[in-house]
Amino acid sequence: MTGSEESPSFRLAYVPGVTPSKWVRIWNERLPDVPLTLSTVTAAEAPDVLRGRGADAGFVRLPIDRTDLSAIPLYTETTVVVVPKDHLVAAVEEVSAEELADEIVLHPLDDTLDWERPPGRPALERPATTEDAIELVAAGVGLLVVPQSLARLYHRKDLTYRTITGVPESRVALSWPEEEPTPDLVEEFIGIVRGRTVNSSRGRTPTPPQPKQKRSDKGGAQRKPAAGKAGGKSGKPGAKNARGGSGAAKGAAKRGKPRRRP
Repeated sequence: MTGSEESPSFRLAYVPGVTPSKWVRIWNERLPDVPLTLSTVTAAEAPDVLRGRGADAGFVRLPIDRTDLSAIPLYTETTVVVVPKDHLVAAVEEVSAEELADEIVLHPLDDTLDWERPPGRPALERPATTEDAIELVAAGVGLLVVPQSLARLYHRKDLTYRTITGVPESRVALSWPEEEPTPDLVEEFIGIVRGRTVNSSRGRTPTPPQPKQKRSDKGGAQRKPAAGKAGGKSGKPGAKNARGGSGAAKGAAKRGKPRRRP
């Protein structure tokens, strides 16, 4: 590598609530010579960060503007309502959107759910962020509907959450610029996220198997022909020569010995 060439690296962006640690660990095991750097971006910022080459790929929340971007949907999250622990909703396992009709439901400016109409009654002002809205729920101002991962991310001891039905769900996707300057690395990360093995044909090029050496017998060594076998089947009597001469020679010795006459 010349001094003008830069060492390869991979930049991964992710939105709050996504936990990329498992995939980062696999990356570090498979590509220890290619550093992976992480950056957190808001759901609204993520598409522009990718288009501006601020990251090679990123975990985003759908829907997004797909102009110049590719995306693979990965999973869909459960939607929950965050409430104080002493709220009536905390006494049930699940609640419907209609049951929150009389409640003030906060709708932060960074909300990631694709609402047609949010449930409940709107607050006088919209909080700037989901984290700000969590603080307002703790203060008893209203309730908050979010993807479950965000409820876990901003967890407080005085709050809890319950599954809510009849509302949109958040879909998490892996996205990257269509004209990606590091397509091989992006393909590698896609394979990791999708669970491909290290020897997958769509992942890295697998190491070709080494050719096996030919063996003349089970021991792997060339066996020398036994004495007397050079003649093939016609030499079978010669196989006894190794144990003291051929049978024909022994017979001749017996016939040549004079017998005593009585």
